[in-house]
This record gives sequence, structure tokens and C-alpha cells, in this order.
Amino acid sequence: MQTEPSLGSDDDREAGFPAAGVPTPGVPAASVHATGAPGPDASASGAAASRYPNGIGSPSPREPGPRRATARFMLSHPLHLLSLGFGSGLSPIMPGTVGTLFAWASFAAFSNRLTVIEWAVLIVVGFFGGITVCAFTAKRLGTDDPSPVVWDEIVAFWLVLLMVTPATFTGQLWAFIVFRFFDMLKPPPIRYFDRKLKGGFGIMFDDLVAAFFTLLVIALWRMSV
Repeated sequence: MQTEPSLGSDDDREAGFPAAGVPTPGVPAASVHATGAPGPDASASGAAASRYPNGIGSPSPREPGPRRATARFMLSHPLHLLSLGFGSGLSPIMPGTVGTLFAWASFAAFSNRLTVIEWAVLIVVGFFGGITVCAFTAKRLGTDDPSPVVWDEIVAFWLVLLMVTPATFTGQLWAFIVFRFFDMLKPPPIRYFDRKLKGGFGIMFDDLVAAFFTLLVIALWRMSV
């Protein structure tokens, strides 16, 4: 005669213990042993739940990497257009040098239209406004001081050209070379400011220091001849 499987003793059922072979409510049937105890899968999931209750403390998603500056990115916001030097910073080769050349060309184009006072106001506004503009673009690119951001070179070289004017083409060329030397190699104390100062102010200030040393070299050269 075929017998039914045992469902446990009467005392166990009265005490409220689950019978052998009967799944525990809330625990998957595959995780229950023949004895009625939760299996290792249920224990592992319970440990994970207790370790990260409500998801708090769980590993956060990985931060996105640096973004590449493209023409589409530049045109996505007016501030990007300004900080990237109207496209000069998108040059795949030496964007800082190309941005400085843009500053030279734009200064030559507007030198007869703007007075010295107007240039000075433009440079001051460009410096303080550039702190916000460059910081905004750098944040979107995911880099502290992205090389495509050349508004700092533009404003700094405008200052150099304004201070050396009047100057011949050769004099402006030497100013360009000396400024690029200080901006690219960043000798002390320019390197110190470049490393210590962060954000939009850091982006703008180290080029301003490079402009200062450029003007110092030019002044010393003019005194010696």
C-alpha cells in the first residue's frame, strides 16, 4: 500500500513550525532544503539586503570619462562657443597656439575700431567673465583645464598686444613667441599657480601670469637696446 509523505508531528504543527518539505513563505522553493530550512541562496540575498538596506551604501555607478570637444559640442551652448575661441580651440594640433593666433588676428581686426580704454574694459570683462565661462565648459568636458578651452589665451594675449602697442609686426611676433614659451612650458611660478589654482579662476590666472612675464621680458629687452 502506498503511503503519503510525512507532514511532521502533531506537536510541530501545533507549535507553528513548518513541516518538512513545505516551502517557507517569502523564500523561494528552490532555496529550501528538504528539512524546511532556507538554502544558501536565500542566506546570501538576505546578507546583501542587510548590508545595503534600502540601497544606501551600495556601489555607485561609475562616473563618465572626459568628453571630447567637437563642433557639435561647441554649438550646443553659446558659452562653449566663447570658451573654445569661436572654434580655434578645436584644432587637433596645439589648440593653445591656434587660440593665441586667433587673439592676434582679432586684435588686428579691431585695433582701429576700439580705443585703448575700450580694449582695457573688454580685457577686464573678458577675464572675470571667463572665470565662469571656462569653468562651465570645463565641467561639461569633465576636465579641470581642457586644452580646447582657449579663452584664457585670447584674453591674456590681448593684454600683451595692448601693452606693447605701438609695435611693428616683428615686435608683435616676438611677443607671440615669448608668450607661448611661458604659457606652454610654464616655468615657476606659473607652474605653481597652474597646479594650485583650480576651476575657472585657475584656468584664467596662469595665462595672466604668463602675460605678465611676457611683458616683463619685453620691457627688459627695450631697456637694453
